[in-house]
Parts: sequence; C-alpha cells; structure tokens
Amino acid sequence: MFAHISMNWRGRPLESHEAVVQLIGATRTRTGLTVHAELDEGTYPKGVKITDKQMAELPLTKHEFHGDWNYTLHPGVTAT
Repeated sequence: MFAHISMNWRGRPLESHEAVVQLIGATRTRTGLTVHAELDEGTYPKGVKITDKQMAELPLTKHEFHGDWNYTLHPGVTAT
C-alpha cells in the first residue's frame, strides 16, 4: 500500500499530522483495498534495546522476497 499512499499524497503539503492521517485514510486501490489510519499520541521511551536472543525468539516468518524487509510477525509471544 505504500506506493498507493505515496501517489495519493503526491503534490499535497504534509503540514500537520492530521493532514497525513487524512491522506493515508483516503487511499484506495483500483481493486478496492483501503487503509485505516489514526494518530497514535502515546509517548514511548527512546533508546529501547532488545537482545539478539529476544529478537531470535520473536515469531517472525520471513517472506521469500526480501525477507529482511518483508516478514510476518505472528501474535502470541512477546519479548521480555
């Protein structure tokens, strides 16, 4: 969907978080796929590190095409 989102906001000023969320949410593909977008106003700690062991324990399935970039993270296990 990234390509469709980029095409949807091409040439439009991204002057606020609200504008970005609205443009993402208005994205549609010609086959009917849509996107839900909302601003997460939570605060999160910076610099959080996980160990190689924690990363290895995540239930990731790498995709055949560019598996380092494209993967599925399955629910049910959280890093500790």
